[in-house]
Amino acid sequence: MSYDKELVAHKLGRWENYLNNYKLPAWKELPDIGLYMDQVIALLGQYLDFIPVEDQKNKPVTPTTINNYVRLKVMPAPEKRKYYRIHIAYLIMIFTLKQGTSINGIQQLLPITADEEEVKTFYTHYIERLQEIALFYTTQTRTAAEQILGDPSEENHREDAVEHFIIQSILMSGFSRILAEKLLRLQDADTQQVLDLESISGGTWHRSMEMTQKKED
Repeated sequence: MSYDKELVAHKLGRWENYLNNYKLPAWKELPDIGLYMDQVIALLGQYLDFIPVEDQKNKPVTPTTINNYVRLKVMPAPEKRKYYRIHIAYLIMIFTLKQGTSINGIQQLLPITADEEEVKTFYTHYIERLQEIALFYTTQTRTAAEQILGDPSEENHREDAVEHFIIQSILMSGFSRILAEKLLRLQDADTQQVLDLESISGGTWHRSMEMTQKKED
């Protein structure tokens, strides 16, 4: 694979700048006048413009996806086909969380009631966490850009720095998603049963390793 390292570093710089300045709207900034579906989609397109759009046929926010979330009861149903502040808040959280977990996982995380005060508190904390994570992530982006544009004469310089960073990003994303899914499964779990299963699987792994070592010997 061939990359223009300066172009890649430029993109990383833009991404860093974007994340450092990115803020989701506060609760009071969300419209509460009752929006129709096409207005909701246009509004979410502005709020979530960082989510990549592969092509016009595969947009991340569509009437079908929103209707599915309502049908699956991941979010409250609209009122007479109109979406209010509480609906917009749910959709923002759903579409941002969807980048890292399943719909089942999202359903476990979001408030199960449509109580406005509860959703307001949850949403306020949510957008604060998102901004904190975005700022943390930009430090990794900055380090990656420095490595990509590093001096070839330096001892730790990598010719494949771009490929290395891409693979690193994918693996980190994968491990984070796996960990999140594992933790979500612990909701309302029987503690002793979980520990017993870990003991069984751990013993099986050790026996497997012992058999492998014997074969090698």
